[in-house]
Amino acid sequence: MKDYGLVSIITPAYNAASYIGETIESVLKQTYPHWELLIVDDCSTDESSAIIADYAAQDSRIRYFKTASPSGSPCLPRNMGIKFAQGRFIAFLDSDDCWLPHKLEEQLPLFE
Repeated sequence: MKDYGLVSIITPAYNAASYIGETIESVLKQTYPHWELLIVDDCSTDESSAIIADYAAQDSRIRYFKTASPSGSPCLPRNMGIKFAQGRFIAFLDSDDCWLPHKLEEQLPLFE
């Protein structure tokens, strides 16, 4: 498999405890291994932060950030993620969505 460089996946999250684990699992199952997942919590009031922190402790490619106050929109968390992204490419993944395992592997060649 060709190495296209690091892909920064940015996921804004707000009260996503019901589904954030499945979202993260879909990234962990990617066949293209060169990624970082930046999850930006918009001051969730549920167990989202604990779930995200647990995954981040298990895999160094997962990075957890939190906004200073709730913004009420995914725009601020996305922009915050972009600020900290280190990848050649940026991909957005909402906290209630999942990717199929070959998503990055199949999509990256299209950018050449």
